[in-house]
Amino acid sequence: MHKLTMIMAGLLLTLPLSLQAASLTPEVPKGKGKECVEPTAEMRINHMEKILHQRDKTLREGIRTTKHSLKECIECHNPPAKDGKVARIGSDDHFCSSCHNYAAVTIDCFECHADKPANTNYRHSLVEGGKIPHHANMKDEKVLSKDTLEVFAEKGDVQ
Repeated sequence: MHKLTMIMAGLLLTLPLSLQAASLTPEVPKGKGKECVEPTAEMRINHMEKILHQRDKTLREGIRTTKHSLKECIECHNPPAKDGKVARIGSDDHFCSSCHNYAAVTIDCFECHADKPANTNYRHSLVEGGKIPHHANMKDEKVLSKDTLEVFAEKGDVQ
């Protein structure tokens, strides 16, 4: 009987710790789709490999698909909130940042790529007057993608 009491006391003492640990995990915003392009457990572990593989296929072989594209991930996983605002990278409300902040992992994808969905009414307009970012050192805005120009415009990096 004494052994059973000790086991029960041990379990009761560890219960608050397990409940506390459960609340320490990041809260990940839900995607707007019904299901991800891969099983959730697979994406949690291997999302970066899939994104890098997609990047290599696109850049080296010219193969553009949407299944594992970063743009499609953002379209689904970072929609505007009910108030119409869109979470930006670095915010715990941004899908990517919600886990990366928790894990203290720095990501640099959004230094070039848009961190919010395209083709929506909450995007900034293109750079006014056809001016391009000063650090691009290019005279023709057609060289830069619309998303890139918008990221530069939002950061104020325009001429």
